[in-house]
Amino acid sequence: MRDAEHSWFGPSSLDERLEAPEEQRDFQRLWQGFMTARATLAAVLFLLQGALYLLGQTGTPWLMLLCASHFAATLMVRVAPHPRRLGQNFDRYWLASIGVDVVVFTLLQLVHGSSINYTPLYALPVLQAAVLGSLTLSMGTAAGITLLLLGLSTWKSLLGTMDATPLFIQAALTGAGSFVVAFLAHQLAARLATEQQRSRRSQHAMRIQQQVNDLVIDALTDGILVVDVRGTVRAANPAARQLLQSDERPLADTPFGLADEPGWQSLAALAFQVFSGRGDARHADVVIEHLGQGSRRLRVRTRMTNALLGESEILCVMFLQDLREMEARLRTEKLASMGRMSAAVAHEIRNPLAAISQANALLEEEIRDPQQLRLIQMVRQNAQRLDRIVDDVLNISRAGRLAARFEPRVLELRQSVERIVQDWAQQAGGAGRLEVQPGTAALPVYFDPEHLRRVLVNLLDNARRYASARAGAIQVHVRADASGHALLAVWSDSAPMEPAVEQHLFEPFFSSESRSSGLGLYICRELCEGHGAAIGYHRARRIAHDTLMNGNEFFIALRRAAAIPAAAERSASTP
Repeated sequence: MRDAEHSWFGPSSLDERLEAPEEQRDFQRLWQGFMTARATLAAVLFLLQGALYLLGQTGTPWLMLLCASHFAATLMVRVAPHPRRLGQNFDRYWLASIGVDVVVFTLLQLVHGSSINYTPLYALPVLQAAVLGSLTLSMGTAAGITLLLLGLSTWKSLLGTMDATPLFIQAALTGAGSFVVAFLAHQLAARLATEQQRSRRSQHAMRIQQQVNDLVIDALTDGILVVDVRGTVRAANPAARQLLQSDERPLADTPFGLADEPGWQSLAALAFQVFSGRGDARHADVVIEHLGQGSRRLRVRTRMTNALLGESEILCVMFLQDLREMEARLRTEKLASMGRMSAAVAHEIRNPLAAISQANALLEEEIRDPQQLRLIQMVRQNAQRLDRIVDDVLNISRAGRLAARFEPRVLELRQSVERIVQDWAQQAGGAGRLEVQPGTAALPVYFDPEHLRRVLVNLLDNARRYASARAGAIQVHVRADASGHALLAVWSDSAPMEPAVEQHLFEPFFSSESRSSGLGLYICRELCEGHGAAIGYHRARRIAHDTLMNGNEFFIALRRAAAIPAAAERSASTP
C-alpha cells in the first residue's frame, strides 16, 4: 500500500471532521491519565500529612485540611463529564487544575522547606501544561513556578532562618529544569500528535482505497485468483468463482485448493509451472471441466507478487477470461461492421433485383403459355420475398428502429402455423418425426405472416439439426396461456445445451457449429421484439416415443388481437 501522500485519497482530500471523534477520544484518555495522577498524588499528600500529624512531626492541623481540600478538588475535576483542553493563556480552567497544584505545593514547601523538599512535585503541573496546553502556557507555567521558588527563597533569606545561597541555587536549578521539561515535553507531545494524526489519515486513506479496490475487483468481469505455492486459492473474486464453480459443487468462501476438483487440473498445472519457472506461463489457454456440464475454455494471464521485507512467501495472481465471452464481443464488433456495410450491400442487391422484377413483368405481358406463366409467377414471388429479406436485414442492422419499422398486422396463428409447418415438412423431408398440436381455438395475433414463417422455419431447422430420427422427436405446440398471450413452442428431444452456449443463444454470430453463421436465432429475436413478442428457451418435458422426457424448447409469446380482419383472413388462406 502506498503512503497516504501518494494515494488517490491523500490527506488533502480527507474531511477533518472525520478525525474529530478519534482525536477527542485520544485527548480524553490523556486527560483522564493526568487527572488520575493528580488525584493519586493528592491522596498521597493527604496520607503523608496525616501520618506526620499522628507522629507529632507537625503541629499544624490546617495542613491536613489543605491536603484534604486539594484531594477533593482533584476528585471533582477527575469526575467532570466534559474534559476541556487548556487554552493558549492562563484562564479559569488553568487555575482550577494547574494553579491549585502549584499553590498547594508552594504552601507545603513553605511550611516543610527545612525538612521535606516538595520541589520535584512541580514536574506534574509543568508536564500537564506542556502536554495538554500550548508551548506558551507550558513555558509560562515553568516561569511562574520559578518566580514562586525565587520569591520563597527571598522570603526565607529575609527571615534569616537559613543560608540564602543554597535556596537560590535550588530555585534556579528547579526553574531551569522546569523550562527544559516544559519545552521537551511539549515538543514530544506535538510530535506524537502529528504522527498520530498522520497515522489516522493514512489508515483512513488505506480503508477508502481498500474499499475501492474491493469494489473494482468484485465488479470486474475477468476472474482473479490469488494462489500460493501449495496451490491453495487465497482469494477469488465473484467472476472467478462463477467461472470455476458448477451446479454440483458451489464454491465456499473459505480458501480452497486447485487440486480439490479434477476439472481444475489444468489450472493447478499452470500454477505449478509459474512457481517452478518452467516455460512461458504468463499467457496460456486452459480448459476446465464441469462434471455433467461440459467444458469451458479460459485464457489465463499470470503475475507474481514480490516478497516483502521479512516475508518469503510469493503469490501468483491469475487473471481468467472466458474465451466464449471474448468471442462474443468480437462477434458484436463484427455485427457493428456489418451494419455499416449493409446499406451499400442492399443497394447493390436491389439494383439487379429491380431489373429482374421489371424484366419479369415485361415477359408476363407477352407470354400466354400457362406453364411459362407459372414460372413467371414463381420468379415474381421469390423476387418479392428477396426484397422483403433485404428490408429485414436492413432493419435488423438498425435494431433500435425495428419496432417502428414494422406495421402491426393480424393473422390467425393456428392456421398460419399449420401451413408453415406443412410447407417446411415437404421441403425439408422431416414429416416422419414431426408432430403438430395446433389446438382448436382460433388465436388472432399481431405478427407479419412472412416474418412468422422465417422465425418458425428457423426454429424448425435448428430442431432438426439436433433432434433424433424417431417419430415425435420434433413437436410444435400452439396454445393460449392464462396471462392472455398466445404461445408458440418448438420442442425437440435434443441433448441439454452447455451453460456457456445457452447464455449466448440469441447473440449475433454465435454458434456452437463452425459452419453456421450464428445469425438465425438473433434474427428470430429481433423479428419477435419488433412485433411486441418475446422469444426464449428452456428445458421442458413432453411425451415423445410414448415416454415423458426432457428436451430443448424454444417458445414465443405473441400479442393476441381481438379479431382477424376479413382481408387478413383472405390473404392467410392464399397459398
